[in-house]
Amino acid sequence: EVQLQASGGGLVQPGASLRLSCLASGFIFDKYAIGWFRQAPGKEREGVSFIDSADGNPDYVDSVKGRFTISVDKSKNTVYLRMTSLKPEDTAVYYCAATKSTLATRHASWYEFWGQGTQVTVSS
Repeated sequence: EVQLQASGGGLVQPGASLRLSCLASGFIFDKYAIGWFRQAPGKEREGVSFIDSADGNPDYVDSVKGRFTISVDKSKNTVYLRMTSLKPEDTAVYYCAATKSTLATRHASWYEFWGQGTQVTVSS
């Protein structure tokens, strides 16, 4: 059974950093691409960052490029999202998701498996 467990969210001030973790189980990491998505209150879910399983190529949406870094530790079956220079507009519930593909996609509908989400609140 494929399971994803996101953690690491919290309440931080603007400019601070957080590292989200996505612990995966039940599948072979090399055959699944991973994506981080977020959903703010009253808004649609949006993609944030994605990583190919084959070669580890990362992808970022423009709003987080240069501030967020996605990485994979296969020995721990964990995908991380390092977030720096956080802004109030980054406030959302963050989800990790997996798709059985070596290539990541920005389309949420392509991801078959989802974690439960972790709340990130950026406020002074």
